[in-house]
Amino acid sequence: MSANKQSTRIRRRGRSRAHIRYLGEHRLCVHRTPRHVYAQIISPDGGKTLVSASTLDKEVRAEVGYGGNVQAALTVGRILAERAQKAGITKVAFDRSGFRFHGRIKALADAARENGMEF
Repeated sequence: MSANKQSTRIRRRGRSRAHIRYLGEHRLCVHRTPRHVYAQIISPDGGKTLVSASTLDKEVRAEVGYGGNVQAALTVGRILAERAQKAGITKVAFDRSGFRFHGRIKALADAARENGMEF
């Protein structure tokens, strides 16, 4: 099997999710596309999404026009952390879905940490 970007990302994603499952923590799962950033907090059993935010939300769209940049990721991270605080969630495991920890993924994580999330 030839390794390409997608298959290596999926392999990395599987390894990190197996470790998060072992920890038994809430999972802050992030996904990015060229135009949008999506983030959600999933219950430890993996069966229920507790809190979510993305660049498709009206609240985020009002603040940022284009959803595919670092500014949009910062806004999504801040709003997700605020919603998690209201739901009583402060400690999570960060699941970057196999994406490298830089750019928009790092910006979202830093914004969530600054607004009260622990991971």
